[in-house]
Amino acid sequence: QVQLVESGGGLVQPGGSLRLSCTYETTEWIWGLSPMGWYRQAPGKPRDLVAGITNAGNTNYADSVKGRFTVSRDNGAKVLYLQVNNLKPEDTAVYFCNLKPPRAESWGQGTQVTVSS
Repeated sequence: QVQLVESGGGLVQPGGSLRLSCTYETTEWIWGLSPMGWYRQAPGKPRDLVAGITNAGNTNYADSVKGRFTVSRDNGAKVLYLQVNNLKPEDTAVYFCNLKPPRAESWGQGTQVTVSS
């Protein structure tokens, strides 16, 4: 069992930055050893993967966020981060973390990112 808590979202102007955090409270060893990812869901759209990271720190990104988003993790502290820079209105969404691929029963509440002038 795991509790995922995302935070750090907010309202920012285009070009702005945020640092999203995801804490995962669990006694399951798999969470510290498995790939994890950040996902986002805009209204009326499916939930999509935007960034993934392995236990070794290897990363991959959706084409739409490459060069602007950076994912990192602190396995000891059980925290996943997403630095989001040069935000665009199309980045507006609720952002979630989970394993990669995701575990369906583990989704948290997410954190809302709104990019608007």
